[in-house]
Amino acid sequence: MDLTESTQKEKNARAKKMMLWFGIVSLLMAFAGWTSAYIVSSSREDWLQDLELPPAFYLSTAILIISSLTYILAKRAIKLGNPKQCTSWLVATLGLGVLFIVLQFNGFSQMIAQGYYFTGPTSSIKMSYIFLIAAVHVVHVMAGIISLLVVLFNQFKGRYTADEFLGLSLGATFWHFLDLLWIYLVLFMTFVK
Repeated sequence: MDLTESTQKEKNARAKKMMLWFGIVSLLMAFAGWTSAYIVSSSREDWLQDLELPPAFYLSTAILIISSLTYILAKRAIKLGNPKQCTSWLVATLGLGVLFIVLQFNGFSQMIAQGYYFTGPTSSIKMSYIFLIAAVHVVHVMAGIISLLVVLFNQFKGRYTADEFLGLSLGATFWHFLDLLWIYLVLFMTFVK
C-alpha cells in the first residue's frame, strides 16, 4: 500500500468517525431538550411526585451495561487476532440488546398496569415524558442493533482483523453511547421528581 492510499484510508476513517460524533451530538441535544422540558414541567400543579419507575427499567439498565462489556470483549478479541471469540461476544451483545428492548416493553406494560398511560384522560405530563424518553431511546437501541447486525455480517465475512476493525470500533462507540445515555436517563427519571 502506497502513501497516497494510506492517507486516503486515514481520511475516510476520520470522516466516518466525525459523522458518528455529529450524530451522537445531535442525539444528545434532543435528549437534553426533552430532559430540560421535563424539569420545566415538574413545577406544574398536576405533576406526579411519587412515581416509581418500573423494576424492568432497572433490570434493563443492568442488561445494557453487560452488553457494553460484551462489546468491549468483542473488540478486544479482534485486536488479539481471535475472530471466533469476537463473533461469540458480538452475538452475546446482540442477544443482550434484544433482551433490553423486551424488558423496556415489559416496563411499559408495568406502567400501564399501574394505571399510567402515555396519553388520554388518565395520563399525566410526567408519564408522557417518561414514555416518550424511554420509547425514543428504544428506537435508538434498535438502530444500534441494526448497526450491530452490520458489524456481525462483516465479521462473518472476515472483514475485521487485528489491524482493520474500524466498523466494529464505530459500532462499539455508538453502542456505548446508547448505554451511557440510558444510565443518565434512568438516573434522571429516578432522582428528578
